[in-house]
Amino acid sequence: MRITHLGHACVLLETAGKRILLDPGAFSGAWHGTQNLDAVLITHQHADHVDPEHAPALVESNPQAAIYTADDVAQAVSLPRAQTVSPGDRFRIGEVEVEAVGGDHAIIHRDIPRVHNIGYVFRAPESPVFFHPGDSLDTAPAGIEVLALPLMGPWAAMKEHVEFVRALGVPKISIPIHDELLSNRGRALLSRQITRLTGTEIVSLRGGASREF
Repeated sequence: MRITHLGHACVLLETAGKRILLDPGAFSGAWHGTQNLDAVLITHQHADHVDPEHAPALVESNPQAAIYTADDVAQAVSLPRAQTVSPGDRFRIGEVEVEAVGGDHAIIHRDIPRVHNIGYVFRAPESPVFFHPGDSLDTAPAGIEVLALPLMGPWAAMKEHVEFVRALGVPKISIPIHDELLSNRGRALLSRQITRLTGTEIVSLRGGASREF
């Protein structure tokens, strides 16, 4: 399994011969022009997770790619061929089994309506189990080995991220995502504290870095 962090919440997952892009949002342009995708998965409708200006062109330039989204993403952006998924759904991308979990975005403020949020759990032969939760810390699937860990958002504090990692049974590896609201010092501080309090190994792939797991 190879994981590349393409900025903020956007991750390219390559496993079992498939290329899967998650959350191509407006807080990063590193994913623009990505080709040869087998699937594009969207956790929820917020623009930092699906860029209404550029995501449709990504889909059109990858006509072979399956598109999976939460059911209300279409309210914000029109994506050709999009298939909606609900919590508990399972589907396959080649040999990659994907489980949809969660349901709702974390509460930002009581005056801001919640949207739907789908986290995705990936299982493939001879690869660790990988989890991208989107913007929710409510669901803790079992057996997660590599976590895309939202590091900061207006909907959670570090104490909640720590408890989320613990609830997951402390994945061996946590890759910081959802970090564009942080300075470099802030990223380093949160990474150190989460490691100290949970024992998970923080592996930063900031700047478009890739790593095999």
